[in-house]
Amino acid sequence: MAGRLVLVVGPSGAGKDTLLRAAQSALRDDGRFVFARRVVTRPADAALEDHESISADAFATRHARGDFALSWSAHGLHYGIPASAAEALARGRVVVVNGSRGVVASAQLYYPGTAVVFVDAVPTVRAHRLAARGREDAAAIAARLEREVDAPLPGAIMIDNSGSLDASARQFVDVLVSFAA
Repeated sequence: MAGRLVLVVGPSGAGKDTLLRAAQSALRDDGRFVFARRVVTRPADAALEDHESISADAFATRHARGDFALSWSAHGLHYGIPASAAEALARGRVVVVNGSRGVVASAQLYYPGTAVVFVDAVPTVRAHRLAARGREDAAAIAARLEREVDAPLPGAIMIDNSGSLDASARQFVDVLVSFAA
């Protein structure tokens, strides 16, 4: 029985990583779930996202070897989901991935039944979260918010993460559990 890939997507500052950490904690003892750790060509910052940080050259080498179940580029960075995610899917597990809207079509092609969870938050909340990261100044944050006015993806399950983390995390966990049923 094939598992189910769940891509978690949404604009910067929506709180995807926070929801992923909360769900991973809530489901840590449930063997039906795997939370895949991304490989990214950006320095690691565990407070923001737990990812494996590698150089662009190392990424290219690993990509050429077929070490990724999925990979994509965005914002000048390269992202990969380890091949172990495909192995977990083959074993019937629900594999949860911090993805990108740009990789949804490929994921659905390679892994039929891929589900998309679109996490969003109102612009003022996103601006506050982006400022707290300290990666960009106010002008860069305003420009990011201006260009990230994307329509949600058709068929995506929407989670508004503007309010209580507890409420959003419960909703997210409930969605994930529904995929394992």
